Amino acid sequence: MTLHKNYHWRIAGFYFFYFAFVGMFAPYWSLYLKSIHFDAMQIAVLMSVQPVMRMLSPTLWGWLADHTGQRLLVVQLAALCSVLSYVGVFFTTEFIGLLLVMMVMSFFWSASMPLVEATTLTYLGKHTARYGRIRSWGSVGFIVAVLGLGYAFDHIAIAWILWVGVAIKLGILLFARQIPPTEVLAHHTDSQPILRLVLQPQVLVLFGACFLMALAHGPYYTFYSIYLVENDYSKSAVGWLWALGVICEIAVFFVMPWLMLRFTLSQIMIVSFACAVLRFVLIGWGVGLLSLMLFAQVLHAATFGAFHAVAMALVHQFFRGRHQSKGQALFGSITYGAGGMVGGLLSGPLWEHWGASVMYSFSAVAALLGLLLILWKLRIVVLPKNQLDSTV
Repeated sequence: MTLHKNYHWRIAGFYFFYFAFVGMFAPYWSLYLKSIHFDAMQIAVLMSVQPVMRMLSPTLWGWLADHTGQRLLVVQLAALCSVLSYVGVFFTTEFIGLLLVMMVMSFFWSASMPLVEATTLTYLGKHTARYGRIRSWGSVGFIVAVLGLGYAFDHIAIAWILWVGVAIKLGILLFARQIPPTEVLAHHTDSQPILRLVLQPQVLVLFGACFLMALAHGPYYTFYSIYLVENDYSKSAVGWLWALGVICEIAVFFVMPWLMLRFTLSQIMIVSFACAVLRFVLIGWGVGLLSLMLFAQVLHAATFGAFHAVAMALVHQFFRGRHQSKGQALFGSITYGAGGMVGGLLSGPLWEHWGASVMYSFSAVAALLGLLLILWKLRIVVLPKNQLDSTV
């Protein structure tokens, strides 16, 4: 199915605001929590709420979307409830109160993305290698948020982040209502139980490796900004370092069709995991050298950009027809959800008892285990190059 230009911008708008919220939350929410006097363990728990909900929520919403056939209605309902529940952050600065608010908000917020990913891939049809060019608008939203707020928070109180969140949430709701309807095409796997698809060796390998990659990034998303600020980086510098990684991510998204035609998916994955090992070693031990921090952020192009594009291509290949939404949801739950949760929760005690260098070394070890898993199994299950045009 050809992606109509108007549909392109409608979906791109959703990605823009959704990841603008990530650009607000990932770098600066931990700084807000620190400003209201939470300790490292409390910050780790609160920052891990979203990965926990990404583990639990998408599977439920994906099942609901696939079995009712109302994918877009589910996205719109989740976006509305996410806005309403987010307002609770204005009414409490207590740990338990914020924990409850963030749990409810994240339950609804986490529902949308797997369903929108499935919608995007459906519209792209056999041209899913072009996925990155639409997804890149999410990266643009992230950059706008992370840079704009980095400069803003050098001059205004971090508490203004609460109002920024409301504005972005309303943008998500607006574009959730603009996403075009999709037609779910029948596939020969429709009659198979989804558990049979999940238990395929190649799917288990993919999910396991991606779980480890998300786990490796848990400490990064939880403490990276605090780590930089404590090492005398300004908030605007923090914003630029976050943005640099995402700028490189955008560049990779645009060249992914070219890369996928010239390298196997396993080769791209191997490079992504190898770069992750190097990146976290540099972050953990090279914070005193700006040049090393800049290079570490350039590696985000591989550790997220190329990694995510290949993972989406494989998930789309393994889960077709009426299993599309559930497949995307399961992938998000098991990898970014469970992996991010475990990595985020472990980062608290690692930071508190052993320090940042050990914490990021732990991230490097997790990425290394993922690399070994791919080298062991995934190289024998990748798609042939001559299929890439039609399947990824």
